[in-house]
Amino acid sequence: MHIVVVSVNHKTADVSLREKLTFSESSIQQALSALINQKSILEGVILSTCNRTEIYAVTDQVHTGRYYVKSFMSEWFDVDIETIKSVTDVKVGNEAIHHLFKVITGLDSIVLGETQILGQIRDSFLLAQSEGTTGTVFNKLFKDAITLAKRAHAETDISSKAVSVSYAAVELSKKILGKLENKKILIVGAGEMAELALQNLVGSGATDITVINRTAEKAKSLADQYGGRQVSLQELQCALIESDIVISSTSSQEFIITKPMMQDIMKLRKNKSLVLIDIAVPRDIDPEVNDIDLIFNYDVDDLKGLVDANLAERERAAQVIYTMIDKQVISFVDWINMLGVVPVITALREKALRIQATTMDSIDRKMPNLSERDRKVISKHMKSIINQILKDPISQAKEVSGSENRAEELQFFQEIFNITNEVESIKNNEPEVRRSKNSFVFNPEQ
Repeated sequence: MHIVVVSVNHKTADVSLREKLTFSESSIQQALSALINQKSILEGVILSTCNRTEIYAVTDQVHTGRYYVKSFMSEWFDVDIETIKSVTDVKVGNEAIHHLFKVITGLDSIVLGETQILGQIRDSFLLAQSEGTTGTVFNKLFKDAITLAKRAHAETDISSKAVSVSYAAVELSKKILGKLENKKILIVGAGEMAELALQNLVGSGATDITVINRTAEKAKSLADQYGGRQVSLQELQCALIESDIVISSTSSQEFIITKPMMQDIMKLRKNKSLVLIDIAVPRDIDPEVNDIDLIFNYDVDDLKGLVDANLAERERAAQVIYTMIDKQVISFVDWINMLGVVPVITALREKALRIQATTMDSIDRKMPNLSERDRKVISKHMKSIINQILKDPISQAKEVSGSENRAEELQFFQEIFNITNEVESIKNNEPEVRRSKNSFVFNPEQ
């Protein structure tokens, strides 16, 4: 059993390729089902955000597991397998565990320490759990990861001040146009990223805000919450004519703002410059609008260059969190190793208890006049002897769990006590790993 993560992120692929390898919200459930039906895949979780697409899998073999995850991505996105190989970062075992902990704590984000990824991973895991594609291993791993991230944000300054892609977009607007108090700002979209941008805009002094969304009710609700106004999607071009700054973040699979549209709009703006910031993946704004004079167009990759004023503090906090991660990796690996030892210890205890029961039956036959009290005393002392005899072997078995040669040593241990058949029987009667949904089920309220 091995843990594998295959990742496409802002470090391995540019935005034009990442948007091709993004799972739409409506397709995740179907994708999870297709993933778990691949050979070698025992458990699976899919994370798909604006900056990364990652597939976490428990596999029966490392090499075949990696192959079938990449093959699944190639088939699902209709992208050549060689392209998938060239833009994916693959981590296995301890490195995969460390990667998850690093991502969920915000240490692998474009903006160090951002908190949005915690909620995204939590939601991805809960969806996979509800779809039955997680089991004993991932139910434990992702619960540990979520708990670790909450501790990291609570105990360090890594997220003491809001920093995210949305915040970076607002900071970029201020760098270009200065103070935002007298600027007309248009938000296209009404999702989480749009709301984060609004929070930071209002915090930076913006007051003239318009929200447009395909669903008018969501746009109105968001606009009302932040003192803005809502207009319909049909009024997009009119809103673009009047705006100074446009921040777009929708889930559209096609461009919302196109080059021909902006060519017509800029003629009506009478040489007035316009800042367009696209924080959506796939992109909302056609990159060809860069060819039009007086348009300053930026996408999520452009935001990488922004340096947050609190970066030095966050870097120091990050070092503390790395120490926390290292300890949590060790703890989880110890737990994983113990999974292989538990059937051995169980078999040893059960064999000892069978011997004790057989011996008590023999005593009852040979000494039928024993009182109930005498039987209890004898039984109690026999169990005490068994526990004392088993104490050292069980302790040794637990020590073996951390050995590099634990498979061979555990096999030798089983042969010494002649419990190989009992161990196999216990393993065969355990629930299939990926269907063990009731083990370590994560409570979202924790």
